[in-house]
Amino acid sequence: MDTVVYLYIPLILGIYIFTKHFLHKIKNLPPSPFPTLPILGHLHLLKKPLHRTLSDLSARYGPIFLLRFGSRPVLIVSSPSAAEECLAKNDIVFANRPRLLFGKIIGYNYSNLVWAPYGDHWRNLRRISSIEILSSHRLQMLAGVRADEVRLMTRKLFRAYADQTVDMKKVFFELLLNVMMRMIAGKRYYGETVEDVEEATRFREIVAETFHLGGATNMGDYLPVLSWLGVNGLEKKLMVLHKKRDGLIQELIEQHRRGMKSDCSESKERKKTMIEVLLSLQQTEPEYYTDEIIRGMMLVLLSAGTDTSAGTLEWGLSLLLNNPEALKKAQIEIDNQVGQNRLIDESDLSKLPYLHCIINETLRMYPAGPMLVPHESSEECTIGGFRIPHGTMLMVNLWAIQNDPKIWVDPRKFKPERFQDLEGSKDGFKLFPFGTGRRGCPGEGLAIRMVGLALGSLVQCFEWERVSQEMIDMTEGTGLTLPKAQPLLAKCRPRPIMLNLLSQI
Repeated sequence: MDTVVYLYIPLILGIYIFTKHFLHKIKNLPPSPFPTLPILGHLHLLKKPLHRTLSDLSARYGPIFLLRFGSRPVLIVSSPSAAEECLAKNDIVFANRPRLLFGKIIGYNYSNLVWAPYGDHWRNLRRISSIEILSSHRLQMLAGVRADEVRLMTRKLFRAYADQTVDMKKVFFELLLNVMMRMIAGKRYYGETVEDVEEATRFREIVAETFHLGGATNMGDYLPVLSWLGVNGLEKKLMVLHKKRDGLIQELIEQHRRGMKSDCSESKERKKTMIEVLLSLQQTEPEYYTDEIIRGMMLVLLSAGTDTSAGTLEWGLSLLLNNPEALKKAQIEIDNQVGQNRLIDESDLSKLPYLHCIINETLRMYPAGPMLVPHESSEECTIGGFRIPHGTMLMVNLWAIQNDPKIWVDPRKFKPERFQDLEGSKDGFKLFPFGTGRRGCPGEGLAIRMVGLALGSLVQCFEWERVSQEMIDMTEGTGLTLPKAQPLLAKCRPRPIMLNLLSQI
């Protein structure tokens, strides 16, 4: 009897796999790796880094193919035309987000800007972020904060690290966190002039825990049985973290609320923090601009505005260290346009096209979101002639598109000059490191200003060298924001023509 059972098991499994494969073709679904395993689907095929694994699969199955992450159907696209079909032609269809654990806990039960479903609530959040928080006018009001933090970074490098090895990952990370927290709440938590040491320590611990858990994958999103069995330790950790983050931001809100009550002067309008802007809106529409909405918006800004830009700066400087001729060319451009009597300012960035070429090339080769944030179809649609069912998760392999040799000449070679001609245009969805369409990143303007100012200042003020004769290791690490596997260590020394200016800051 046992022998008969053992004989039937592989037969039944074979029939199941064949039937699934046959039905897949009948339904006109995109190509899919064969076989699709019961329960697991294609999870057994996935290795880190995900964008490279999916790029390899795309080479076998085409720029549009379908995977199953456990119980979830997942559409993978990795060509400009397919991305355009999804994010332009079918933008509304794919304007939703999948309901993942991070959206439930960190995203305030799918109600913040990143995880809210497409609809009136999301549109209002998007309007707030684009008009009230991240508009050109508001960013210009807070330009002094960014300039001050970059100046403090430059002074620290000049005074403490001249001719020494510097951990630039740490420098960039602390710079961006200070910038974002000063814009959000008027406080800095790293370096000199930290007012509340205890609060700063709590903040740093929360930030470290956030980025530690942020790169984790919740298998319960794809294998619900794990959640049913109660074996999901990540969920408990995220709930504890969310409570800490929520409490800290609420304390900041209360501090600002008390401060606004005691100071009714309008003379500080141009220096309002982002929390103060939203509290002002709360006074006129308290039923909508709740504290939870404000907390959610601030935490999105903090998360999205730090690690991504810090990583771009680290990749950018690494590329310049490996390509010193590009570094020299950028220095000459800044010397000619800005001079040596003052530090570069955001208003100078429009006069520095080669610096922009360097930034664009960095974002092309190492996009901060190599897979973009996932979308989900709200109804059935057609992509590339294939039927895409309702409720399919969409993953756009941005890294694969921006490093495709069929699209870019020598894609893995650092060539900022490519953006001085038509090859660098955004036509045809060849380059969109901040996403595009309705769910594109509203913080693109802030990121470009911040990266341009910080990288430009480092190029203007210092000579940079690798710590050894070996090239900087450009291996990619694992995580949602494409970190370097090895933190960037570099040597800097003041440029002789900048010594006089640097000694005065």
